[in-house]
Amino acid sequence: MNANTMQPTPRAALRLLNRQRLLLQLLRALGGHSTKLDFQKLLFLWCNDEQADAPQYEFVPYRFGAFSFTSYADRRKLIDCGLLVDDEHSWSLRVEGREVADVALDDRLSSFVQRYQSLRGDRLVAETYRRFPYYATRSEIAERVLVGDQPALERVAEARKPKQTSSLSTIGYEGKTLERFLNTLLTRGVTLLCDVRRNALSRKYGFSKGTLSRGCDGVGIRYEHLPQLGIASEQRHALNTQADYDALFAEYRRTWLPTQSDTLQTVSDWINGGERVALMCYEHLPQQCHRHCVADALVARFKADFSPTHL
Repeated sequence: MNANTMQPTPRAALRLLNRQRLLLQLLRALGGHSTKLDFQKLLFLWCNDEQADAPQYEFVPYRFGAFSFTSYADRRKLIDCGLLVDDEHSWSLRVEGREVADVALDDRLSSFVQRYQSLRGDRLVAETYRRFPYYATRSEIAERVLVGDQPALERVAEARKPKQTSSLSTIGYEGKTLERFLNTLLTRGVTLLCDVRRNALSRKYGFSKGTLSRGCDGVGIRYEHLPQLGIASEQRHALNTQADYDALFAEYRRTWLPTQSDTLQTVSDWINGGERVALMCYEHLPQQCHRHCVADALVARFKADFSPTHL
């Protein structure tokens, strides 16, 4: 750390998470300004750098390579706090943002930026694609930025999941970031995410219907919400033991699922049409979530020739 760590802490810094401070500090090391594309790629490289502490951000393969939805949500907060300029095309520090960044500026960031100072634009993007080909698998510009580098293009092609047969799986987002959640779906070849929550709202960033749907679309996964298969929130109160969950799910199977033939048929048609469907809700453990009841009903009701997996 430099001598600025002894300065008084600005009031705005007291409300920030460590990862949000990282955004300000990296931008400060870049001179206070960067294009959006360059900043995202440098943030990605820093989070995968051996000098860095535990990665503050996770990323998904997106239109131009590695992208962090969470970093953009944090960017909006920093703008609202008056620390970043609200600029459509770039990341820029305000004076107040520079003051916050200078409080505990990590000298390792300066050496990191110096290491990559000659790489900007397509050259910087190409560097991330060569080193981390998985994150180029959804790229719209890979062939352009890697023109003439056939080995790198082949590594990107190898990192893409081949088309697989239809399947059914289930997944909960408890304990996952949006990026980790989407990467799990991608690496398992899921093509359609079926949200079986009654109300597709969440206090956890990324998992309310609008944001989740956009995130899925950005990585090439279809999103569908079937609230008919959900359980009302008032029925989920006072679930303290596995026996409580089991009783709730037994009632759900007995009284509600039999009324949802058309909805279950919709999911079955997706699978029969070749989709790799993941049923999604909150809980990490499938035995504490009704999604496993839906999966069992699909297998039993339509005599599906597959076994559901729990991601």
